[in-house]
Amino acid sequence: MATAKKGDTVEIEFIGRFEDGEVFDSSEEHGPLTFTIGDDEVIPGLQDLVEGMEPGETKTGEVPPEAAYGVRNPDMVKEIKRDHLPEEMNPEVGAALRLRLDNGQRVNAFVARMTEETITIDVNHPLAGQTLTFEVTLSAIVDEDD
Repeated sequence: MATAKKGDTVEIEFIGRFEDGEVFDSSEEHGPLTFTIGDDEVIPGLQDLVEGMEPGETKTGEVPPEAAYGVRNPDMVKEIKRDHLPEEMNPEVGAALRLRLDNGQRVNAFVARMTEETITIDVNHPLAGQTLTFEVTLSAIVDEDD
């Protein structure tokens, strides 16, 4: 039987959990995930887990932050004065924001903390710094790269 290798397009069913067992994402919620191994469409640790699997096989593996969403970077957390925000903006802790940097690049951020005078925004991915566990079933190798 063929095994999944770099260049193959695969379809997987998966459950992603935090270290405490809480589910953060699953194919039950969003349907099967299809991606090409080696095309950086998913985190490296998930690609590594699927590579070498046979269709129908199920595997569970732990993915460290370096192979997932990276380690948390404290330089990507900034405190800004509330009066620098547009007047109509009324953010809440946990709210997602789309910001424009001085160089014109747009980035996703979320509100980490708020006080009367300041708002702390975090540009780290929400899952940065987390060790994740994936239970993966390779449903099919959709397109094999021979």
